[in-house]
Amino acid sequence: MTQKDITFVADFLTEHFNEAPELYNRKGKYFNVERVGQYLKDEDDDLVSPPNTEGNHWFNFLKDSTHLKESPLLFPYYPEKSLHFVKRQMEGVIDQCLQKPADVIGKSVHQAVCMSLYKISQSEDSTPQLFKLPFLWNDKTSNLHYVLFTMLENSISKIHILRRHTDTSRSVSNGILAVEFGNFLNNSINESSDSRCYSCLDAHFYDDETVTVVLKESVQQEGKERVLAQLPLS
Repeated sequence: MTQKDITFVADFLTEHFNEAPELYNRKGKYFNVERVGQYLKDEDDDLVSPPNTEGNHWFNFLKDSTHLKESPLLFPYYPEKSLHFVKRQMEGVIDQCLQKPADVIGKSVHQAVCMSLYKISQSEDSTPQLFKLPFLWNDKTSNLHYVLFTMLENSISKIHILRRHTDTSRSVSNGILAVEFGNFLNNSINESSDSRCYSCLDAHFYDDETVTVVLKESVQQEGKERVLAQLPLS
């Protein structure tokens, strides 16, 4: 260490770790903690070295404003408390604000339709993830809501499209259907149906009339092909 380093450390200790007899009756250490670290402690105790707010423009502005000083829209300031304490106070206020809308929205939601997608054995300890890739799309022009998803297990080469009217009292034809890719990219009719089989890696709506899918070859070999395809919804 250079003499400059030693002087820097000595100055730090002198400034922040002097004995403080006025704190002897307080819980914890008998010296001032480093001024930044005290704000990060997850404790409800007051700060050992609270900040000096004298000359702060914001506090002076609030003090001189009779309307803002009593405004319920301003979150109260706790100059003697750490950031963890303030964070918990703010979370409590936010939770209280969100509770009423959550109750109202929750009571307004009801089941429009129920479809059985698959069945699993009741004896299985852990439920396998068979439902994958749910992507939502809302066609505002036709007032239709779409859900794209794939099912694992034996239908890996299919993508399912669920379509519902945004008005739950109305129904649409072909509410759910599946598109199978399989070996549709084979170059000739003589190719084996197992040689070029494709499964869906991802699928999103490109616009109201087009679905974009990422396909991969299902064969177990190096250099699997990846295909980006755009399919007309019609």
